[in-house]
Amino acid sequence: MDLDLRKVRYFVAVAELLHFGRAAEQLHIAQPVLSRQIRSLEKDLGAALFERDSHGVALTAVGRQLLDDARPLLASADAVRRRAHRAARGTRRFVVGFRAGVVVTHAVRAFGAAHPDVDVQARRVEWDDQEQLILDGTVDLAYVRRPIREQGLTLSPVCTEARVAMLPAEHRLSGKQELVLTDLDGETWLRYVDPRPDDVPIRTIEEKFERVAAGTGITLVPVSIAEQYSRPDITYVPVVDAEPDEVLLAWDASRRSPLITAFVAAAQG
Repeated sequence: MDLDLRKVRYFVAVAELLHFGRAAEQLHIAQPVLSRQIRSLEKDLGAALFERDSHGVALTAVGRQLLDDARPLLASADAVRRRAHRAARGTRRFVVGFRAGVVVTHAVRAFGAAHPDVDVQARRVEWDDQEQLILDGTVDLAYVRRPIREQGLTLSPVCTEARVAMLPAEHRLSGKQELVLTDLDGETWLRYVDPRPDDVPIRTIEEKFERVAAGTGITLVPVSIAEQYSRPDITYVPVVDAEPDEVLLAWDASRRSPLITAFVAAAQG
């Protein structure tokens, strides 16, 4: 049995909203049609995906598993469609994603010299979209940083780099030559992930700069960030016992592309 991707898309909409009415509105279809499609998918799979009662809708164990599997499946289908459209326009393009601080120039030039018929472009990715942009085909591969959701991806280590404390220029420790983590006990830490419910989430390194300069908190960043971004209201101090930052190349595990293989070789060479 082949899965109907349309039904899977309908399922994901309901699973994320846990509400058939709102999912139907989002999908621009009638709710009875959506309900029939979900029942048809359940029949195809031979298992219930949702528990329905007077209190609302909840995922079954099978539904939770399908949701985990469906997201990369749909992203891969979108990627196939995007690459097909690109090929139909006669464009042979290769897009390399990169996180802030990672310099891709050498690898891009080496790859471009070996493949003069390919239009090589670079696009910055952020911590909250690095996996999705790979899986949906927006970028062909990307230089990513941990933490990363590895499902559906192939990862290849590139390097590790030391991390430094990013501090306001007037901070009590800003004049130190180096620090250890215990020196930073009691500080307010800024993080990309898991913001407090009333916080505005931080997406980019530039947003971290603004928070640090304003005295909202401090953070650790890779040394490459310190080398590339200089501001008079921010200072960087090495933290000798901080866990190193790891940079990896990541690409869709389902793809078998000679261009990806060639770029990885150029990046690691």
